[in-house]
Amino acid sequence: MARKGKNKRYTQKKRYRRRIGIGTIGLVGGISLCYLAVPTQAYKKDKTCEAGTIKLPISTILVNGQYLIDQNVVDRDEILVYKDEPKVYVGTNEEGLQYGYDANIIADKLAHYDYSNNGEKIVFLTFDDGTSTTVTPKILEILKAYDVKATFFLLGSNIEKGGEQAQALVKQIFDEGNAIANHSYTHEYRILYPNRTLNLENFKADFEKNEDYIKEILGVDFTTRVLRCPGGYMSWDNMNQLDSYLLENDKVSIDWNALTKDAEGAKKDKDQLVQEAKNTSEGKEIVVLLMHDTYGKEATAEALPEIIEYYKANGYTFKTLI
Repeated sequence: MARKGKNKRYTQKKRYRRRIGIGTIGLVGGISLCYLAVPTQAYKKDKTCEAGTIKLPISTILVNGQYLIDQNVVDRDEILVYKDEPKVYVGTNEEGLQYGYDANIIADKLAHYDYSNNGEKIVFLTFDDGTSTTVTPKILEILKAYDVKATFFLLGSNIEKGGEQAQALVKQIFDEGNAIANHSYTHEYRILYPNRTLNLENFKADFEKNEDYIKEILGVDFTTRVLRCPGGYMSWDNMNQLDSYLLENDKVSIDWNALTKDAEGAKKDKDQLVQEAKNTSEGKEIVVLLMHDTYGKEATAEALPEIIEYYKANGYTFKTLI
């Protein structure tokens, strides 16, 4: 979400490569033109240009994936329109993009039970059902201490339950470069999957309600394309309807291939959760680890430091799903 005081674009030289609508500006040479609203810190003014403008190489302007090779290809006024288009945050903020990984690639890997990655180990720490005012703050504190990012599959009813404190935690998750995904508003199986069968209209309404609620907290310039079905995609019938909906709307459903079992069976202590994470991750170059940060999951927060240390010691890079 765009923040007050941070809307002055191109104020730092190190950020001379920035997205402007569908155009990207860079310094690579070529034919030049005069351009408005690019920072004087990053570019020098040219005396042949109008007052307040600077000259850019025309070949540095990228439109629809193609570098312009002729100044007449696009009108200068058309380019200037792009600078006023709003920034859209998809799943994470600008800092978080460096940790982001295409969720479609991972979803396809999971669907084919293919956890190889050409020798490169990556792990996605994922937390379902938050935010909670009791566990989520501890999770965020640990992630920050270890300089690790995670993906939070947010549950709207729990955010609402936590009031302003929970809403502040949603903002903190985002501001600290983690990824935010949709885990439905109600998490009610009887609504989403009556008789264990997907009701697509109910499902869409519940997830859209949750996304709208998250937008109320983070702003209308936030969206997410990643979701997780309550109970897991694999647990329900008639899911082919959901496949078509996701494809048509550029969304992706992500399950998991490892877990601490903090929501399965008898309640587990810290050491048991750590051991389950290790056992279910063994032999996998791609790990999507399921955990929960909802109420009553204090043991998950207690186990998290050792879980992070395990993956670090075994050569994993931490990524988020966007």
